[in-house]
Amino acid sequence: MSTEKTWRVSLAAALALSVSAAAVDAQSIRFWTTEEQPERLAKQQEMAAAFKDASGVSVEVIPVSETDLGTRATAAFAAGDLPDVIYHPLQYALPWAESGLLDTDAATEVIEALDEGTFAPGALSMASVDDGFASVPVDGWTQMLVYRKDLFDANGLEAPDSYGDVLAAIEKLHNPPEMFGFVSATKVDENFMSQVLEHVFLANGVSPVGADGFAALDEQATTEVLEFYKAITEASPPGELFWKQSRELYFAGQAAMIIWSPFILDELAGLRDSAPPTINDDPTTRDLAAATGVVTRFAGPSNPDGAAWGDIRYFGITSDADIDAAIAFVKFSMDEGYTQTLSIAPEGKFPVRRGTAAEPAKFSEAWSKLPVGVDRKAPLSDLYEASMIDEIVGGLDTAKRWGVSEGQLALASKMINAQVINRLVREYMDGVRDASTTVAEMNAELAKIQ
Repeated sequence: MSTEKTWRVSLAAALALSVSAAAVDAQSIRFWTTEEQPERLAKQQEMAAAFKDASGVSVEVIPVSETDLGTRATAAFAAGDLPDVIYHPLQYALPWAESGLLDTDAATEVIEALDEGTFAPGALSMASVDDGFASVPVDGWTQMLVYRKDLFDANGLEAPDSYGDVLAAIEKLHNPPEMFGFVSATKVDENFMSQVLEHVFLANGVSPVGADGFAALDEQATTEVLEFYKAITEASPPGELFWKQSRELYFAGQAAMIIWSPFILDELAGLRDSAPPTINDDPTTRDLAAATGVVTRFAGPSNPDGAAWGDIRYFGITSDADIDAAIAFVKFSMDEGYTQTLSIAPEGKFPVRRGTAAEPAKFSEAWSKLPVGVDRKAPLSDLYEASMIDEIVGGLDTAKRWGVSEGQLALASKMINAQVINRLVREYMDGVRDASTTVAEMNAELAKIQ
């Protein structure tokens, strides 16, 4: 029997009782997914086939471009023709719940049935509504501060999980052009700079929005952010810097610290020919991966608890859904079929559900053994130490984004997209104005955004 058939038969047997108990009467449901690449679609169709084996319910897997998702969902809602389940990014969870597009009771039922305590708290809090949750968190990733652990250990440095530890490491390791202490993000019109800055602001507890909309930035805490960002930029090469230079310099062994997404993990281990490590003459080397550590949460002086920057994806059960069938499908995708869900792209799909009550680490352990890479494949557990994998997954416990807890994600997104903060931070670093004046200018500019 083939591996696929074996997986489907065993999964169907495991699901038979739980699915039948759901009293599913629907013959088919529709599932919109933004994971539209052919290989990822194929994995989702395999999962849909296994669900049909167990429940008798067909799942039509419909790819939808993420750029079109909002428009298509709004039109389908108006026409009373929504799919049953939508895999969607964070920014739609609360607005869709408020508009009535999502059935929040159904999502809450799934989470409670699977045990709320088995989900990452940060992923749940981002989708929290009165008396429940807008959608069911599926997967996510946290931005990482990537650092040369071998050099930190050799110099007796603490892991860079605070502004102070980052600056102490720069003082010890910055030795250009052989070694830059950091590679900052300074290209104003790149989203990369927006993403890095939001993480640095969150680390010090600074946000431009509150429950009523715009909230003036605290001068002292924001000044600390500006001074820190200027310090890491002064320890970076000159020029317009974004993700490309960060990766190149780190891969060449010329950077002690960078901030990057987890999509660097397979490249760092020599599994992608288009972006090989150049620290030595072997483009497939794993030496740099072995010398690397990561921090997902770090803290500023005004926020000792710190924060991680997270991107979370969700299953939304719609108001037009066949509720019993949709709930059964989402439960399946988050339980017996969850490892298959994560296998769609493991390097960018961290498990927001670590395990079950009986096996608390079941899914995180299974995820660590899923193969990653492009030109070569290997599981993350073969590439990185268990403590590093725990750090990567653990960031989802404290993951934050501007505007989520305040119910102002849409406004915060407009502020980020306007790139006002990028421009003013860059002008501060270039000496155009001092910190106090920069904070005042930020407040004046951000207050205009509606």
